[in-house]
Amino acid sequence: MAHTYIPLDAYKRKWIFNHKDLPVLDTDKALIKPLTDKSAMTVWNQWISNKCNRAELFSKGDWAAKQDAWKHTEHWQSAWDSDDNTLLEPIAEFIDWADDTQVFFCYEKYQIIETTWAVFARNWKAFLFFDDGPILIAPKKKQAIMFEQNGQYKLGM
Repeated sequence: MAHTYIPLDAYKRKWIFNHKDLPVLDTDKALIKPLTDKSAMTVWNQWISNKCNRAELFSKGDWAAKQDAWKHTEHWQSAWDSDDNTLLEPIAEFIDWADDTQVFFCYEKYQIIETTWAVFARNWKAFLFFDDGPILIAPKKKQAIMFEQNGQYKLGM
């Protein structure tokens, strides 16, 4: 299914990709594509949950609510606060995707950004200005990452 997009300049959270402390290259911005509400809803319902619209509302039956879906938990907050923008080592080791792999960074049912794995990996800190349980998925891959407000992330399948 083809997705429809909102121009990044019209996206209500565009400031996270224009922040002076975490500059995002224009070439990367061109590949950061916020989905329209309808496309975001389709992705969320298909890959995340058809019952709830935010991570904190996951319930029985949602794959992300299952303990055994998640293999490893680590902290991301201190790395985010550091001057090093390199993607966290455990994530880089767990995710073996090609740079051009299509990924969806899912904040909630109507807030989803499509990009590539390389763009996310280079700019992960900008994506995490909103850290209320977003999940990174790639439709053709099994791995997933969930970032929690408590400063932890979970690696799962």
